[in-house]
Amino acid sequence: MKAFIAICMFAFCNLTFGQSNYKPPVFTDSDRMKKIESAFPIIEKLFKEHAERNHFPAMAYGIVVDGKLVFSGATGYTNVDKKIEATSRSAFRIASMSKSFTAMAILKLRDAGKLQLDDPASKYIPEMKNLKYIAKDAPPITIRHLLTHSAGFPEDNPWGDRQLDDTPAELVGLIKAGVSFSNVPGYEFEYSNLGFALLGAIVSKVSGKPYQQYIAENIFQPLGMKDSKWEYSKVPADQLALGYNWVNGKWTEEPLLHDGSYGAMGGLICSIEDFGKYVALHLSAWPPRDDDDRGPIKRSSLREMQHPWAFSGLNSNARIADGTTCPVVAFYAYGLGWDRDCRQRVRVGHSGGLPGFGSQWRMLPDYGIGVVSFANLTYAGTGSINTRVLDTLISIAGLTPRTLPASDILEKKKNEIMKLLPDWNNAEASGLFAENFFKDNSIDTLRYRSNYFFNKAGKIINVGKVTPQNQLRGEFLIEGENSNIGIFFTLTPETNPLIQALYIIPREKWKNSP
Repeated sequence: MKAFIAICMFAFCNLTFGQSNYKPPVFTDSDRMKKIESAFPIIEKLFKEHAERNHFPAMAYGIVVDGKLVFSGATGYTNVDKKIEATSRSAFRIASMSKSFTAMAILKLRDAGKLQLDDPASKYIPEMKNLKYIAKDAPPITIRHLLTHSAGFPEDNPWGDRQLDDTPAELVGLIKAGVSFSNVPGYEFEYSNLGFALLGAIVSKVSGKPYQQYIAENIFQPLGMKDSKWEYSKVPADQLALGYNWVNGKWTEEPLLHDGSYGAMGGLICSIEDFGKYVALHLSAWPPRDDDDRGPIKRSSLREMQHPWAFSGLNSNARIADGTTCPVVAFYAYGLGWDRDCRQRVRVGHSGGLPGFGSQWRMLPDYGIGVVSFANLTYAGTGSINTRVLDTLISIAGLTPRTLPASDILEKKKNEIMKLLPDWNNAEASGLFAENFFKDNSIDTLRYRSNYFFNKAGKIINVGKVTPQNQLRGEFLIEGENSNIGIFFTLTPETNPLIQALYIIPREKWKNSP
């Protein structure tokens, strides 16, 4: 006898049964915001202790929930000599957190039909046509390679950090003179600041204006990011955070570099209030839905930015706040990092580090929350505290991910299945099942197993609602007087979705993903 009645097909099904049937996932806790707010005093304490422990001259931080900066704070001095206190309006250089703005500009130009991600980069930077790769079978570098750090350039953080003020002519001159490769394009992930500087040059070429101007006009202005600048000399002195090193027990100032061609990889200067609006934009991409799309870039493009594209690492020894081992797999998206841990929590964001500065932002799209923090100390580590803050917020507020409601079609099929069970009378003529179903499953076996489990369950007390896995796959529980029965079923991608597979499983052996 087969262990299961049918073989479940796990391929994603198209929603061909009609857009009107789609129900996006929702938060079900009506006191969600009130519970989140109760955590703010503890979160503020965590940030301040982290800043003091790590000798940050200043630290600014913020929490974004459901599209809004709901909490922000700061500690310390943006200018140590003048004792200028940090605020949520203080402007910090956010280093590589700038990369996602460049990536967003590329996707906005793509959406406008002005470039394609698989275009060779040399189409826009002709000097790249003469690059000498390390192998004859190397493909040409594409825009997508640059977005995902897979162009074959060597990791260049220490060197790249000192190139911020290079001119566009110097960047082109570097390419014209030839560059060294650590790999062939498309082979593997390797972090490259040069790659994002080249993306900035592509934005400038395609848009017909400096990338700084294009991003300011098409991202900053629509979002109301008034504190965001590329050139530090344009930031009011009482708002600008100076950068520092901690050497021999005291702070020494790190000279700021002017804006240049490498700003596209790490030159943006921004406040918590401004960056909170940017985090809110990214969170607004979730879940997919029918609302008007009013952002400076399409929600689908935001989700594309956040998608895991290039594998970047697996940490099997990663630990969560309580010390429990919880492996994490990581990918690079477009100007963003993506990871998922053993708790199935997906996190998206990016860190930043330059001489004089360190920063990081991270969001959990399924939870609708994000955190951002800036510090004005060389390569200041803020990722660990951001992770701890998110975990603390989830723990104190008891947050859970959005819940996906069952689609009408799943509930309809559940009711139709129940009319057939346990005897499967006229099932073959019912029109409910796909052409494969009774070829894969003997009606006699279906009837035998079904009656066996229903007899064991005894009187049926309740039939639960469908718990969906997606729009066309779900499970429900039949509660019996003596035992329970689990039913899992999945539908076909036809216009009228039919049942292609069905499990009947004793509740004691029920699994989330049969």
